Amino acid sequence: MGRRRGQPYSQDLRDRVLAAIGEPIRSVAARLKVSASYVSKVQSKLRLTGEAAAGRQRNHTRPRLEPLYDALRARVAEQADATIAELRGWMLREHGVSVSHAVMWETLARLGLTLKKSASARPSRTVPISSRRAATGPRCSPSSMLPG
Repeated sequence: MGRRRGQPYSQDLRDRVLAAIGEPIRSVAARLKVSASYVSKVQSKLRLTGEAAAGRQRNHTRPRLEPLYDALRARVAEQADATIAELRGWMLREHGVSVSHAVMWETLARLGLTLKKSASARPSRTVPISSRRAATGPRCSPSSMLPG
């Protein structure tokens, strides 16, 4: 079945489940390839409320910063080198909304916004750890280092 997680089953399937009222729940579930729990719930909803349609999905919440997306886009365009902490501070000062680091990060990712490093930052550089490699071979064996 081409069903997405969190979406209700089709009304056609619900109608087929309801047409099988009176048959054993497990056999209906096996024939229609759904869970016995689903068959039971559809049939009990019809019996209790008289409704055969799926209920409204209520588990979807809008992102907390959605009303402020335009303001956030403008702020990042204005100050592209701002840190997450600076954006959180701005959000609290200007809009009175306190959000965590993770919420701000996820919001920026959802909007496709990236924060740029400042052009004035020093370029990183790899520094050698030792000045030269140690010699290898018989000249460096412990026995050749003994006084003698």
